[in-house]
Amino acid sequence: MMASQANGTLYIGVTNDLSRRVFEHKSSAVKGFTSRYGVKRLVWYRPHDLIVEAIAEEKRLKKLRRDEKIALIEAMNPQWYDLYLSLNR
Repeated sequence: MMASQANGTLYIGVTNDLSRRVFEHKSSAVKGFTSRYGVKRLVWYRPHDLIVEAIAEEKRLKKLRRDEKIALIEAMNPQWYDLYLSLNR
């Protein structure tokens, strides 16, 4: 999950290369929702071994209410830090 800021606009997606995909959002390489709303902060993620599992979870997460998505983020990342920085360590 990505956000524009703490409690800001949220975006949920799936990818096979999280670092690359977050970089694309940060650099606005792909025009669309995330570039329009400034969604550039990785605030929550869960790795999966199988793409079918990742897609199923993406669909499940998109159906959650906003408060449920925020609860997931805050359970993992209460300060809404940009987790992208920890991916490349």
